[in-house]
Amino acid sequence: MRLASFRDRAGTVRCGVVQESGVHAFDQGVTMTSIVGAGLEAAREAADAASRGEPFALDEVEWLPPLTPPSVRDFVAFEEHVEGVRRSVSGAAGVPEAWYDAPTFYFTNPHSLVGHESPVEFPASSVARDFELEVAAVVGRAGRSLTLPEAHDAIFGYTILNDWSARDLQSREMQVGLGPAKGKDFATSLGPWLVTADELDPFRDSEGFLQLECTVAVNGETIGRDLLSNMGWSFDSLVAYASRDSWVRPGDVLGSGTTGNGGCLAELWGRSGEQHPAPLEDGDVVSLVVEGLGTLTNRITSAAPGPALPAFRAPSRQRHLVA
Repeated sequence: MRLASFRDRAGTVRCGVVQESGVHAFDQGVTMTSIVGAGLEAAREAADAASRGEPFALDEVEWLPPLTPPSVRDFVAFEEHVEGVRRSVSGAAGVPEAWYDAPTFYFTNPHSLVGHESPVEFPASSVARDFELEVAAVVGRAGRSLTLPEAHDAIFGYTILNDWSARDLQSREMQVGLGPAKGKDFATSLGPWLVTADELDPFRDSEGFLQLECTVAVNGETIGRDLLSNMGWSFDSLVAYASRDSWVRPGDVLGSGTTGNGGCLAELWGRSGEQHPAPLEDGDVVSLVVEGLGTLTNRITSAAPGPALPAFRAPSRQRHLVA
């Protein structure tokens, strides 16, 4: 099934099942997170009931992110991407030895999600604007320290993810030794819909990797192409690791990390030593196409400049109050 969230012609936010005839809406008040948490069989029953109603035409709805997740973890599971983008962002060569220990991730902003065909507002000060071609798994059941089979069963479905990056802001702030902040948290695109995990079983290889072709184009020109199965760890492993000594909850989104072979511009910049292809500019249209999942498209624009912050204030180093 393809499940989507959308705004109908009356301006009401709905979710439903996508079919060739259009989008068949679930009852008003039903959220995608509740559908995901109820499980696949309950989702099928809801979809069957919705399919008996009059659909909304695909070209008359405003696509929203498929769901509102409690959290978004973004992994970095492609070795080729790490090697290229590391040189571009920090100037370092190769892949850190620690990367091979486990599938590393960072938490990004669940409040800045953008849907299919919506504009993406980059920070006005950024001039090194980049896309990132990814696929995300959506968790369907809660768990802690899951085994691989348990993690596999916990995945409800998959969607396309674009982890937009202001590389100039990211490069500077990561010199502090923490993960990215304002270079990343302004926007993450999800969509166009959520495809249930059973739909992708024909693409799964013997080791649990999904052999899906992934392509990214800017203004119709193909920039990168890779297979999702080139991940260093499967999605089952990502979910299991995320849950280690912690919790995953229904609706949690776990991104694969950026594909290799041009899955982002920074990888190409790192390999060539120059910004070619050029950074994204206002008006550019970026389309991510993933086999079995669809197409996620957004147009680039700029946010209004943010208000200025006061400069760093050197502390007095006084250690106690003077009476």
